Amino acid sequence: MPASEPRTDRSPNSGIWPLVHAERAALAADLAELSDEQWETPSLCTGLTVRQVLAHLTAGASLTPARWLAGVIRCRFDFDKQVAVRLAEQLGASPAETHQRFRAVVPSTTKPPLPVIAMLGEALVHAEDIRRPLGIARDHPIEVVTRVAEYYQGSDIVVVAKGRIGGLRLVANDGPFSTGTGPLVSGTTLALTMAMTGRRSYLDDLEGDGVELLRERCGAA
Repeated sequence: MPASEPRTDRSPNSGIWPLVHAERAALAADLAELSDEQWETPSLCTGLTVRQVLAHLTAGASLTPARWLAGVIRCRFDFDKQVAVRLAEQLGASPAETHQRFRAVVPSTTKPPLPVIAMLGEALVHAEDIRRPLGIARDHPIEVVTRVAEYYQGSDIVVVAKGRIGGLRLVANDGPFSTGTGPLVSGTTLALTMAMTGRRSYLDDLEGDGVELLRERCGAA
């Protein structure tokens, strides 16, 4: 009888935490030398500076399901208020403290009641919310960005993405990602991912007959 082959975990969440940690570590390194002025740069998240978005990432990596639920109840199910409260908890007294708190949660596997792949999406998308306004570029591994794109194309959890791209055909020009039918939207996997999640500035990096419709949907979000 031939020896049995080792079993491989092929579940959707397989091996995701190391990818989350790598994305967090890369962001922490990119922000290590920011000036006080740069920390106050408006991010791609409306109304938030890059420092505040980093504090939001720290909060997400610090919330157990029980703490998340307790906060939601305390905020009377106002989810935006819950996000603001948790962000404020992690902001710290200075940019250096904000950065240090984020560095401390780089290896964390704590999360709210979300799938692990959503944490990878948060780490990647919010990192770009910070990097793009600062003019910082990261060459993301295509496998990581593809995995995030595949998650968002089928989900409206956390952010509306699946609904935003309905009736459009998205095709990456740098990797295997493609989804949907209809007018074409083409570009890098990262640009497609960021546009799916409503980041209008990335629409200028895309081409195809479907871009204007996607632009309208991002504007309405």
